Amino acid sequence: QVQLVESGGELVQAGGSLRLSCAVSGGTFSTYRMGWFRQAPGKEREFVGTISRSGGSTYYADSVKGRFTISRDNAKNTVYLQMNTLKPEDTAVYSCSAKSGLSGAVDSPREYDYWGQGTQVTVSS
Repeated sequence: QVQLVESGGELVQAGGSLRLSCAVSGGTFSTYRMGWFRQAPGKEREFVGTISRSGGSTYYADSVKGRFTISRDNAKNTVYLQMNTLKPEDTAVYSCSAKSGLSGAVDSPREYDYWGQGTQVTVSS
């Protein structure tokens, strides 16, 4: 019932910027903590960052802290991932996810209930 659709992934040069969007439908967006994860070929899914229901707090992986920013617009049922100073190691499929519960580790993909299909981000060196 709940659907998430990512957009914005593309090829970008190292040092460049990109903004991903994730549109949510079929649920009450403001009740979900939203997360971004990424997966590179041959690697496990990796936590990128998360944002609270109201957007009042964010938490990021050390690898992206200071470069990436998560935001949300509850009126538009959309969460964003602004990526700056991109590096080749940021190349991955980026997925957004929704967490409906009130407990559990917010950096664990197992704690998120709904997932989008992902969007490819490729950073050239």
